[in-house]
Amino acid sequence: MSTVTQRANSTLLQRLWFGAAVFLAITSTAHAWWNDDWSSRKKITLDTGATGVAISEQPGAVPVLLRLVGGNFNFAGAKEDGTDLRFVAEDDKTQLPFHIEKFDALMNEAFVWVKVPDLKPGAKTIIWLYYGNTGDKAQKVEDAKGTYDPDTVLVYHFNAQGQPPYDFSGSGNNAQNSGLTADGSMIGTGLKIDGKTTVSIPASPTLFWTEGSAMTWSAWIKFGAPQPGAVLFSRRDGNKVFLIGADSGAPFVEVTYQGASVRSAAGAAVAPNSWHHLAVVAAGETIKLYLDGEPYSIAKAALPALNGPLVLGGNGVSNLMNTSGAGFVGEIDELEISKCARPADFIKLAVATQGGGEAATKLLAMTDEVKPASWLASLKTGYIGVIVGSLSFDGWVVIGILMVMSVISWLVMVAKASYLNRIGKGNALFLEEWRQVATDLSVMENGDAYKTKTSEMEPNSASYRVMHKAPLYHIYHIGVEELRNRVAKDHDAGTKKALSSRSIQAIRASLDGGLVRETQRLNDKMVLLTIAISGGPFLGLLGTVVGVMITFAAVAQAGDVNVNAIAPGIAAALLATVAGLAVAIPALFGYNYLLTRIKGATSDMHVFIDEFVTKLAEFYRE
Repeated sequence: MSTVTQRANSTLLQRLWFGAAVFLAITSTAHAWWNDDWSSRKKITLDTGATGVAISEQPGAVPVLLRLVGGNFNFAGAKEDGTDLRFVAEDDKTQLPFHIEKFDALMNEAFVWVKVPDLKPGAKTIIWLYYGNTGDKAQKVEDAKGTYDPDTVLVYHFNAQGQPPYDFSGSGNNAQNSGLTADGSMIGTGLKIDGKTTVSIPASPTLFWTEGSAMTWSAWIKFGAPQPGAVLFSRRDGNKVFLIGADSGAPFVEVTYQGASVRSAAGAAVAPNSWHHLAVVAAGETIKLYLDGEPYSIAKAALPALNGPLVLGGNGVSNLMNTSGAGFVGEIDELEISKCARPADFIKLAVATQGGGEAATKLLAMTDEVKPASWLASLKTGYIGVIVGSLSFDGWVVIGILMVMSVISWLVMVAKASYLNRIGKGNALFLEEWRQVATDLSVMENGDAYKTKTSEMEPNSASYRVMHKAPLYHIYHIGVEELRNRVAKDHDAGTKKALSSRSIQAIRASLDGGLVRETQRLNDKMVLLTIAISGGPFLGLLGTVVGVMITFAAVAQAGDVNVNAIAPGIAAALLATVAGLAVAIPALFGYNYLLTRIKGATSDMHVFIDEFVTKLAEFYRE
C-alpha cells in the first residue's frame, strides 16, 4: 500500500472517530432525561450549607414540603389532578416517594410531600420534578407511607374536611372524630380548637410509649388569646399524664408519673394569632421543647409508660396548678408523632420547608421549566405525538407494511451501491491492465507467471482479487476460454492457428451471453425498488382513505361535529400518505442513481466486447 493511500486511510479513520465522539456526546446529552414521555421538568436544589439553611448533623430521610404556585409551576402543563408528577433523585434514575396533600389546578396551588433520603450537612442536594405527561402512562403513583421513615407512626395533614383526620404514615392511627375544620390554615386546611371540642386518637401498638422511651411530637400551632394552663394535647393512663399546652402564651410540656409532676421551664410568651412550630423531643431523662426550630425549654423528666388514647383540645387537668386546665383556643396543623428522638437539625429543616417565607427560600431553589434535550422526546410531546396517538388500528397496519417496505428498499439500495462500488473499482483496475495487452489476449490469464506494470497488482494481492471479481474480467475470462478452445499454439514451429470469421462470431456470441448474465446480476433485486416507488404511495393513500372513513363514521355515531373531534383523526389518517411518500421518494432517488451506475457498467461491457472482438480479428483472423 502506497504512503499516500495510508495517509488517506488514517485521515478517514480520524474523521470517523471524531464523528463517533460527537454523536456519542450528543446522544448522551439528549438522553440525560429520566423518561421521554414527560415533557417538562424543574430542578430543585436543597442547600444545607452556609448560603442556605445550615445543618451540622445527618438528619436522615426528610419529608420535604413543596409549595407549588402559579409563580413557580406551570399548572397548565400538568394533569388537572397532578397524577403526572414524578420526583427523581440527582442521578436522574431513582424515583423518590411522594404524595399530594392538595392539588388545585384552577387556583394554581399545590402541596406535595417528597422524601429526600440523603441530605448532607453543608452540601447541595438536587432532585428533579417531572410533569407534562397527559397520556395513559401517567397513572397515580403516590406513596404516602413511603414518604416517611418507619419511625414515623402518625401524620395528620387535616386535609379531609368533615372527616376524621387520616394517618398518612401508613400506621393506621386514624382519629375517631372529625373535629372542627379550619380553612386557610398553615398548610391548606387545619384543625380548629375552640377549648371544648376534642379529637380523640385511639391507642395502638405503634403509639405505645414505654417508660423512658424516645418520642418526638411536632405540629404547627396558631396560638389564640393567652390563657393560664391551656392544654393543647393530652394523654393519660391511670395516674400517669403527659400534657402539651401554653401557660399565658408560653408553651410547656408537663409529665406526671410516680406521684410527681414535672413541667418544662417557663419561656417567653408567643404573640397571639400567629403561627409557630412546636416540637417536643423525649430522650432518656430529658424532654426538650423546640419553638420554630430553636431550643425553647427543658423538662428534667422521662417519658412515662402510656398506652391510653391521645386527645387534641378540650380541658386538661394540670396537677401542678391543681385545677382543671382551660381548653386551648387556636388552630393546629401538620401533627406528626415519631417513636424516636429527632435530631435538632431534622426539626430545623421541617420548620424551613413547611413554614415558607425566607427560610424556605434559602433552603429550596427551583429553576424555570425545562424541556427535554432529546429531539425525539420533543416530537413525541408535540404535534407528532398527537397525530401518532390518534392513529387507528388500520393506520398502524398500513404504516407497519410501509415500514417493512422502507427497510427492504434501503437494504437493497445500500447493498447495490456497495456492490457497484466494488465492481467499479474492479473494472477500473482491469481496464488499466487491459491497456497493456498487445498481441497475446490471454496474457492476463497466465496466473503467477503474469506480472503487470503497476506496483499494486502482484498476483494474489488485494487489488488482484478485486479485479478478478469485476464483470469485465468475467467477460474477458469467457473470451479467453473460447479462444483457447479454438487456437492451439505450435510450440515446435512457433506459429498460431488462425481464427475463421465464423469462430470470431461464435466467440462474440459467447461474450454477449456473458454480458446478459452480468447485466442480470447488476439488475438483481432492483424490482423491489420499483415496487416501493409505485406501491408505497398507493398503500399510503389506502390507509388515508380508510382512516378518514373511520373518523367520519365515529363522528357521525357520536353526534359531535366539531373541529376538535375531526382534526386528530384526519391528521392521523394523512400520516399514512406521508409514510407512503417517505418510502417512495428515497427509493425513487436511489433507483435513478443506481440505474445510472448500472447503465454505465453495462456500457463498459459493450465497449470491451467490441475491443476484444476487434483484437481477435486483428491478431487471430485468417
